[in-house]
Amino acid sequence: MKQNFKTIELALDGAGLASVALARESVLNAFDEVMIAELTEVYSGLSADDDVRMVLLRSSGRAFCAGADLQWMKRASLNGHDENLADARRFSAMMEAIRGCSKPTIARVHGHAFGGGVGLCAAHDIVISSASARFSVSEARFGILPAVIGPYLVEAVGQRQARRLALTGTQLSAHEALSLGLVHQVVAPEELDNATDKVMTELRANGPKALGQIKTFFDQIGDYNLVPALNDVAARTIARARSTEEAREGFAAFFEKRLPTWLVR
Repeated sequence: MKQNFKTIELALDGAGLASVALARESVLNAFDEVMIAELTEVYSGLSADDDVRMVLLRSSGRAFCAGADLQWMKRASLNGHDENLADARRFSAMMEAIRGCSKPTIARVHGHAFGGGVGLCAAHDIVISSASARFSVSEARFGILPAVIGPYLVEAVGQRQARRLALTGTQLSAHEALSLGLVHQVVAPEELDNATDKVMTELRANGPKALGQIKTFFDQIGDYNLVPALNDVAARTIARARSTEEAREGFAAFFEKRLPTWLVR
């Protein structure tokens, strides 16, 4: 995968961490056509890279992500239907690439996360927020709606809360976002890096293949209903997992009181 991008910065640490930084500080890391294409490429590539254990999304500057670049949206408003549809499908593909990444994904949030920035949070597995961050589903302020990020927002906070946030555009504090399930942990600004590092340490302790299987399994069961068909899916899934080389290594390491191979580099 290439390393040089116009709107993001990609760093691989050699121990399985891929750090993706939004790098459009002058527009509060709002995304345009270029950033959408680059994020899609990066998340798709990292998902398929066996050397990558986890993906961290962060940003530079004063904000996490202010959503869509207003100049991009202005250009889009002048396009015809077919051009707008193609543009929206590219945006949708970016969200799908992030949500569908086979590796655990973490979003480190500071400053503002507005509009599509909220969508980025909702599409990540784990979201850690500074206590000073603010969140808003702000699309209606510009006469549009959060259609592309809508499914991810509903998954994160539920249908009724998603509807309220989209209708009002209200700003949420980090603690309000935590109470809704949009973020998972809120810490003081000076503790944001430590909290992020702790989560990544916890992820590194687990079997890499098991983490990918966890993501696939929970996507399979969705909002789990206790029906025989899904019970059978669960049974077949754990049966496959128990017979893998990684599972054998995990149990062997535990009983032999040593580190598993995925922690020995």
